[in-house]
Amino acid sequence: MTVSDETLATVFSEHRGHLIGVAYRITGTRADAEDAVQDAWLRLAGLTAAARAEIRDLRAWLTTVVGRICLDRLKAASAQRERYVGSWLPEPVVSPLATQPSEDPLDVAVREDGVRMAAMVVLHELSPEQRVAFVLHDAFGVPFPEIATALGVTPAAARQLASRARRAVTEADTPPRVELAEQKAVLERFTSALASGDMNALLAVLHPDVVVIGDSGGQARTARRPVVGADKVARFALGLLRQYGPEALRTGITPVLVNGDLGFLAQTDGGDGHRPVDRRVSTLAVRDGRIVAIYDVVNPDKLTNVAW
Repeated sequence: MTVSDETLATVFSEHRGHLIGVAYRITGTRADAEDAVQDAWLRLAGLTAAARAEIRDLRAWLTTVVGRICLDRLKAASAQRERYVGSWLPEPVVSPLATQPSEDPLDVAVREDGVRMAAMVVLHELSPEQRVAFVLHDAFGVPFPEIATALGVTPAAARQLASRARRAVTEADTPPRVELAEQKAVLERFTSALASGDMNALLAVLHPDVVVIGDSGGQARTARRPVVGADKVARFALGLLRQYGPEALRTGITPVLVNGDLGFLAQTDGGDGHRPVDRRVSTLAVRDGRIVAIYDVVNPDKLTNVAW
């Protein structure tokens, strides 16, 4: 790649949106994604003209560099993840339900099926090395020799890491993204059944294998451990309604897109004997016309980029 210093920033900016998407898939946080992309820019800018000239495909080179930077960040954060209180979810990417799609790089990235919350949850159950190998190869087509360089392993080892990750993702059988209209219809059935306190109606809209996963980081109220099964989730939801009151359903919810799927912002001040609802971003996954997963992010550190 031969390019003058004057045009280098412009050339890099053409790839920035793509790189943000790569880094978010791997790290699961906006801040880490943006930092990784900035670090990649600094590495590119620090190369000599001769070194830049040896880069045949800048997009591929930057993708690999971002993968390596993300891996280093994941390894550095491993101890923190081990001490994390409760379940961990990726930082949600929230955008308004608007007719005009946002062009924010992350808003664009999460329109892809592999960046929906359900897929991200499975991805982040992989080891950091498996995640990097899988994302770089399966999502972005980076050849294994280049992935091997990023991981510091042989090409055969990189291929094996991606293969194991692919097997784990396949076995997880993540529900596919369904049309937004279907998601809206399912959510309306759920909220209607919840508001009426109709246990049978709730069970009818919940998949037998439904799970509620809450992420608070120990800083707010949500499910400390996953709640699994239609009966348990229905009773859990009805219990929350008694604590927070019907007003939480009527006025405390704002529909939004969360990682490209239907979700909502929620917050209430409480009153009349009911608890206030902590700020939260929630979204759901649908399978066979029923809710199969609810993801509830309440950790305030993961909501700093959300407009309330």
